[in-house]
Amino acid sequence: MKFDKPVANGPCWVEVGTPDPAAAERFYGDLFGWRAETDSREEMGGYTIAYLGHLPVAGLVPLGEESQPVAWFVTFAVSDVDATVEKVKSAGGSVVFEPGDVPDMGRFASVADPQGAGFHLWQARGFEGAGLLNAAGSLGWVELLSRTPERALDFYTTVFGWSVNASEHYTHWGIDGTDFGGMVRMDDKFPPEVPPHWLPYFAVADVDATAATATDAGGSVLMEPTSVPDGPRIAVLRDPQGAVFGVYLEGAEG
Repeated sequence: MKFDKPVANGPCWVEVGTPDPAAAERFYGDLFGWRAETDSREEMGGYTIAYLGHLPVAGLVPLGEESQPVAWFVTFAVSDVDATVEKVKSAGGSVVFEPGDVPDMGRFASVADPQGAGFHLWQARGFEGAGLLNAAGSLGWVELLSRTPERALDFYTTVFGWSVNASEHYTHWGIDGTDFGGMVRMDDKFPPEVPPHWLPYFAVADVDATAATATDAGGSVLMEPTSVPDGPRIAVLRDPQGAVFGVYLEGAEG
């Protein structure tokens, strides 16, 4: 990602739904050095913000029902949540949670693209999102895994107006040509039961060491550390509760 702070229509926040917030705090604290603070307001339902120093970098959401997914969700900043939700619906997407206000912070909605990949929308009203991007321990790249990339291209460019830089093997998403993420086609390596989804990548100073720390802390490695041709060194990990995320070498171009 070539942004160090949230910009309109770009990634501004990332949060994990977890059945064991205390365990998640320990795991990600060991992995990224995060410090967690839980919002004490009853209406926030135990929502926890993770910090690097004094800067917010991610959210931890307690899951109250078994049907709720244990997963990371990417949030995109928009100027008008309600208007963007209408764009999502017009472009063939669906609404998971209708727009609603978060007291003293902003307006939120949860939606999905036509293939079912979920993401969040955020209209800031006091809380802009991540105070740090593209630095060690913070969100640095977002990647859509899609079984129908052609349809995804139409959807996301219609909803957000993203620029697209596509090659034979990889598609880059950008804002006015400045890249923040990408898209890969889900091929036969992905079991049929794995749905299309957004995968966040966090920047780290050492991919191999981070993968080893994740394993020691009770997580697992889904994709061993790999150096991407003409790209960064990356790995895909899973936390002890089952949420999947990626890491990449800080400072490397996506």
